[in-house]
Amino acid sequence: MQRFDVIIIGGGPIGIACGLEAKKAGLSYLIIEKGPIVNSLFNYPINMQFFSSSEKLEIDEIPFISKEAKPKRNEALEYYRRIVTSNKLAVHLFEEVKRVEQRDNKFIVETTKSTYETSNVIVATGFYDLPNKINVPGEDLAKVSHYYKDPHFYASQKLAVIGASNSAIDAALECYRKGAEVTLIIRGPEVGKRVKYWVRPDIINRIEEGSIKAYYDATVNEIRENNLDINSSEGLVTIPNDFVLALTGYMPNFEFLKRLGIQLSSDEKLLPTYNPDTMESNIEGLYLAGVICGGMETHKWFIENSRIHAPTIIKHILSKKV
Repeated sequence: MQRFDVIIIGGGPIGIACGLEAKKAGLSYLIIEKGPIVNSLFNYPINMQFFSSSEKLEIDEIPFISKEAKPKRNEALEYYRRIVTSNKLAVHLFEEVKRVEQRDNKFIVETTKSTYETSNVIVATGFYDLPNKINVPGEDLAKVSHYYKDPHFYASQKLAVIGASNSAIDAALECYRKGAEVTLIIRGPEVGKRVKYWVRPDIINRIEEGSIKAYYDATVNEIRENNLDINSSEGLVTIPNDFVLALTGYMPNFEFLKRLGIQLSSDEKLLPTYNPDTMESNIEGLYLAGVICGGMETHKWFIENSRIHAPTIIKHILSKKV
């Protein structure tokens, strides 16, 4: 069995930052990622542009140079991939952690490929794996997706986009500009306030001119092969439809956290327990890093404000070794 000082679960930007800090500190470490490097970013829409500027996405003070002030997905993939390869970080890709068990002040980490022993575990798994379901009849139809990749797929099709956040608005605009007939279904009274400031006026103008139809205060009742029903401020409406993008957000894998023994708050936020000064959870030696710290408040932590978690955690691990 291979033994490490630290095992980092998740190979996203914050997991990579933790690996860099562990390596600089002389700790034996391993990053385990169930997909490719920065798996969540890889699965973002092809044309996605970050809200943050490039310098706020930097880790370990390694410069991130982009063509525009707000970098795009492909530039971020290049940046984080080069950090991993140039620093020769210890990363196991396409290997999923199935179980973590405590034995004699150590952790036994079982994956789909091997078993490891470690003194410390850092969970940096993000929140992009599990979509927030709308739980209506027809949601399991093949025409429905909770992830959006490329607008070309929806050209000349009747597309319903459910949601009012950045992902939904980006998808609506891109697909409209590739020739889709787009209908937005928004639960609230307006387009989300957190939509990127340079995008929000665009979608509002497209709605006002009639290029994109929007239903406000609306919820989906049922999805069928050729149409869907919604309740809105206009009453019950049946909309002809070919495809549905239910972009209603995502959440961390709370079941995985529970299996680890991490305590969650009893309210709807499901906030995991951790010490903000050390990022150590209620289990000694088990740390949380990145967006997962916010529970259902997935808008609370980003790359730019959770980069500090990496040096905070490694500093605490070193203090215990001393």
